[in-house]
Amino acid sequence: MVSKAPPGIRILPSGSCGDRNVTYRIYILIFTFLCYTCFHMSRKPISVVKSVLHQNCSKVTDDANKHHLDNDTTWCDWKPFDGSDYSELFGTLDLVYLFAYAISMFFSGHIAERMSLRYFLSGGMFMTGILTAAFGMGYFWNIHSLGYYIAIQAVGGMFQSSGWPAVVACMGNWYGKGKRGLIMGIWNSHTSVGNILGSLIAGAFVNKMWGWSFVLPGIIIACLGILVFFFLVPDPKDVGCSLPDHQGTKVTTTKQSVDRTDEVESEEDYNSTTNFIKTPAQKEKAINFFAALRIPGVVEFSICLFFAKLVSYTFLFWLPKYISSKSDIDAEKAADLSTLFDVGGIFGGIAAGLLSDYTGARATTCVIQLMLAAPVMYIYNLYGSIDLAHSIGLSLLCGFMVNGPYALITTAVSADLGTHKVLQGNSKALATVTAIIDGTGSIGAAIGPLLAGIIETTGWNNVFYMLIGSDIISLLLLLRLFVKEILEKVRT
Repeated sequence: MVSKAPPGIRILPSGSCGDRNVTYRIYILIFTFLCYTCFHMSRKPISVVKSVLHQNCSKVTDDANKHHLDNDTTWCDWKPFDGSDYSELFGTLDLVYLFAYAISMFFSGHIAERMSLRYFLSGGMFMTGILTAAFGMGYFWNIHSLGYYIAIQAVGGMFQSSGWPAVVACMGNWYGKGKRGLIMGIWNSHTSVGNILGSLIAGAFVNKMWGWSFVLPGIIIACLGILVFFFLVPDPKDVGCSLPDHQGTKVTTTKQSVDRTDEVESEEDYNSTTNFIKTPAQKEKAINFFAALRIPGVVEFSICLFFAKLVSYTFLFWLPKYISSKSDIDAEKAADLSTLFDVGGIFGGIAAGLLSDYTGARATTCVIQLMLAAPVMYIYNLYGSIDLAHSIGLSLLCGFMVNGPYALITTAVSADLGTHKVLQGNSKALATVTAIIDGTGSIGAAIGPLLAGIIETTGWNNVFYMLIGSDIISLLLLLRLFVKEILEKVRT
């Protein structure tokens, strides 16, 4: 066993080299899946708990049988969210968390490339657990200071940013380009699975003791972070396994000639604008931020994800509130119903990965789903609250279309660009590229819920118009890459 192996792995029995390659790849797939499932599980409770921090108190039964004045409509609300500005305060909590997450993401990728991913991820998970639980402890400690909750959200967002660059870098290190879209499409269902678990756990406590909605997910992710320290293997070289094929070299002769032409042109463009040195010593040197931006496709996919993630995270943070406000469903049932959006997102991500693998056209796959997402969101807003059947069907379809492109860009596309041909085998670019793409997307994720909180006071129709407009802009940003892929298909 190689000395770089984590302490927990050293005590495990080892098989033959061939067996170990397959076993470790499956192991990393499952382990990183669980890790990021916990990250999303710890993010979801705030969207569920909003419904009880401020609610219609006339529909709430006082278990203590206390007498309340007829005009006391805020007795059941949690200060400081009991005022008429509650929507803006919720938007502020989302904004602080997501902006801290987005800004920290750019630094996280830089740091992750320069230290052990095992240390980086385990530390981030443990601190995320502490801070998630701290938000819920505000209930048990009877804290009503807005500053407390804002501080928790800000610091929590910083540590949450450690997750994505680390898990994508691990997956990129272990899995090659062939079938990457399908594998990462399935793997990326951790986002929706985490949202579903977070909704179910939070929903189980939200009407009784909402503090546990945060404390329990916090305990789970902190414990898993400890396991990451002892058992995560971020690189095949750490345990003496073979490296994957990042360039997808098993292609036809015609395709090889086309790819080689593009490769030469891309390398010339890239090398003419960077100081990237092609010596063996430099191949494992982490690239800088500006060099990563010059990798073909990084800027376009980053800005596209800005708008795609704006739409997805607005649903993440506001869908339970939207469902409960458009019907008489209580907070717990609204949380359960909102999970159907994430179920649709699981299948949307898998379908996007499978289609992009089959066609070899990542941008085209994104454009197709983005084009269909706009009318689906419009129909969902019109008919989603008619009855339970409409709500279930349209929630699934909406999640399928909205989360498909978002999932593909943050996984397979990021891994492709982080191991792009112009990098000439440098494996120290994955976390940086992933952080740039997801960091840019996370700024959109911060703005979306904030805008929703402001616009919601003028009516939910306006919120959906904002989401549809963002979806269309996201589509337009990929048109150049879409046309390029179509022309390449025509040439071959």
